[in-house]
Amino acid sequence: MNQERIFKVLLGPHVSEKATMLADSKNQFVFKVDTTATKLEIKKAIEQLFNVKVQSVSTLNVKGKTKRTVRGLGKRSDWKKAYVSLQPGQDIDFASAE
Repeated sequence: MNQERIFKVLLGPHVSEKATMLADSKNQFVFKVDTTATKLEIKKAIEQLFNVKVQSVSTLNVKGKTKRTVRGLGKRSDWKKAYVSLQPGQDIDFASAE
């Protein structure tokens, strides 16, 4: 997988209370990913970018919320979330990512 596709697949980490609890307890990390990305592409991108071994990847599509605005109803974009489980002994440090 080339470097250009890696940066298109991974959009960034998803920071939430649930994601922090998963990282501490189960060694799982949550990422926002491209809606067209496959599990295999996500696995390869994580392994190349952070130099870790991935055990499994679970994905889900998050539907955008409908919000009321001054001009009527608006809709936020749909996006895709990936739960990445690392093998025992592996860890991702976002501060030292290359």
